[in-house]
Order: sequence, then structure tokens, then C-alpha cells
Amino acid sequence: MKRLTRTPRRDWQAKVEALGFVYHTTDRPYWDESVCYEFTRGQIDVLEAATNELQRLCLAAVQRVIDEKLYRRLAIPDAFGPVIERSWEREDLSVYGRFDLWWDGRETPRLYEYNADTPTSLLEAAVVQWHWLEECHPDADQFNRIHEQLIERWREGGVHGRLHFACLRDSAEDFANTVYLEDTAMQAGCRTKRLFVDEIGWNGSYFTDPDEERIEVLFKLYPWEWLVREEFGVHLLSETMQLVEPAWKMVLSNKGILPVLWEMFPGHPNLIPAFTDPHRLGSAYVRKPLFSREGSSIGVHLGGREVVTPGDYGSEGCIYQGLLPPPAFDGRYPVIGSWVVRDEAAGIGIREDSSPVTTNTSRFVPHYFVG
Repeated sequence: MKRLTRTPRRDWQAKVEALGFVYHTTDRPYWDESVCYEFTRGQIDVLEAATNELQRLCLAAVQRVIDEKLYRRLAIPDAFGPVIERSWEREDLSVYGRFDLWWDGRETPRLYEYNADTPTSLLEAAVVQWHWLEECHPDADQFNRIHEQLIERWREGGVHGRLHFACLRDSAEDFANTVYLEDTAMQAGCRTKRLFVDEIGWNGSYFTDPDEERIEVLFKLYPWEWLVREEFGVHLLSETMQLVEPAWKMVLSNKGILPVLWEMFPGHPNLIPAFTDPHRLGSAYVRKPLFSREGSSIGVHLGGREVVTPGDYGSEGCIYQGLLPPPAFDGRYPVIGSWVVRDEAAGIGIREDSSPVTTNTSRFVPHYFVG
């Protein structure tokens, strides 16, 4: 695993925008092709195996949470326990997720957390870095079957009727990711329709779109933990529409699953110790709110000192994870986002930062592998 410097393509902005990647720059570049990471085929095999193993562990953890009804540990309202259980028993369609992994290219990959409900950075991982590879490293390969596996997942998902896609209207990133996922569904033969979350209505019997059409299946790039606390969230209890990701993903998208995993598989080489009590970890640990996103409200404790990232999360409760900073490459700290589609490893994307905590300003850098 090597971090290499490269000269960016002269017209890279226009090329990525042509792919729908319009949020490539904010106050600084988010997409950064001045560097890339090189792997060997053997290293990719390690990442793939670790991802598949973590998915296996996580599905076992969902079963335990359901069997023992551990919903309050995860700050999930009691009323939604039966909804989770029915969605699990029906095997409701789950399309994708992203593990965030620690890895230095030599030791065993470790799980930081699982973005199992509303992961983003999908467009850049599945499409943008693939086009970069074809132009800049045509003789190399990339761990990236994301696009093909997404199409296949929609094709085998058994969606009948129209499939609605919804996200917030004020996020260019969420919109681009939603449009991309809709495109993969269309390529799989699904009939689709797009709207924003605030356009979803309730007519007293079922949810509707702005044209008063009933919403029967909804992909929502909107977190379950927000949905269940919305004014109209109570109507989800009636299960008049199917949601993607399904209700059982509430269990895995929650940081509270990390101590559950450690209890079930203590010492597992792909896990980092995690507890509900910080005293189990000594003086070096990371405090993570159950619902934290993009590195918000994370507390890093070391030697009696705490550094906290900005954010408004934490009132819902926290867990405590062993301190394992990302490895440093040329003063940058990469975190590997390993994608799961159809319950299988599908590819990776890499984000790196000058800080050990990955946030929404961390840069996305492409990768390839040789050998």
C-alpha cells in the first residue's frame, strides 16, 4: 500500500462534472487526484476477505439484537422493534452499505464503523475513480465492482411497480448519490420516480408523492433515526410502504452495534474493542455518539485530555472504542471505505485527512492495484 503523487489531469473538473460529480470542490478540492494509493492484488484480497467477514459478523449481530430485543441500547424506540423484526423475517431488500476500515497495508483491517443505512461517497467510488483509472492507469486494475453489483441487486430485488427515490433538497452530494442510484435501478429495469423528502405526503391511509401517487417502495437517502422521530414517523408503523434501506438496517447504522459485536466476538482480529463503559479502555479511547455522522461530536481521549470535533450529537448516548488512529502516509491519514452490495464486498474508496478524524471535509483520493 503506497501513497503516490500524480499530476492531475488538466481538465479534470470538466471530466468529473460530466459524470454528475458537481461537488468535487468546496472551499478546497474534495476530489484529489494529485495523489493516489497503489495496492497489490494480494492486499486487495485481504480487504475483500475482511469485508465479507465483517458483513457475516454484522448479520449475526442483527439476529442477536432482535432475539434479545436490545433496542433501547441502540436508542431505537420500542414501537419500532416489531417493524425491525418483520423486515428482517421478510428479508426486505437491502442494497448497499459501507464499512469504514483502519488499514496500513500490512496488519489486519479493523472496523471503525458501519455506514449501513445512508452511506455516501458512492458516485466517486463507483464511477469517478473508475474513469480516472481508465485514463490514467489503463494497464492497472481497481477493486471496484460497485456499479455492476448495484444493477444486479436491483434486478434481483423483486421490486414491483414504481420505485421512488428521495433525498434532502439542499445537499448536492445527497442529490448526486440519489440520482446515481436511481440510474442503476433504471438500468436494472425498474420504473423510477424522484422527489425530495419534504414532498412526501400522508393522505390518512398511505404515503404519496406530489402527484398524489401512492409510494409503495421508497429508496430514501435519509436516516432511519430521523424518520422515526419525525412528526409523521408514527405512520411508518403501519408499514404501508417498503423502505430501502429496510428497517433492520437501523441496528447496523448505529454505533451501539460496535459493543454488541465485541461482546459476541471478543478479540476478533477485524474488530476494535468497544464498550458502553469507557473505564474498560483505560486512558486512551474514542467516544462516539450513537448517531454521529461525518466525524461530528467525536471525542478523542488520550492521557487525561480530550479533543472533541464540532457537532450536535451525543444526547442519544455514546459508546467507547479503543483508540486506533489511521496510519500516516506522508502526513495524511487514510480511511478505507469498503462497499458491500448484495451482502458481498464490491469495492473500495479512500478518504484522507490531515487529522486522524475523518470529517465531511476529508478528501477522496483514487486507487488502483497491480500484480
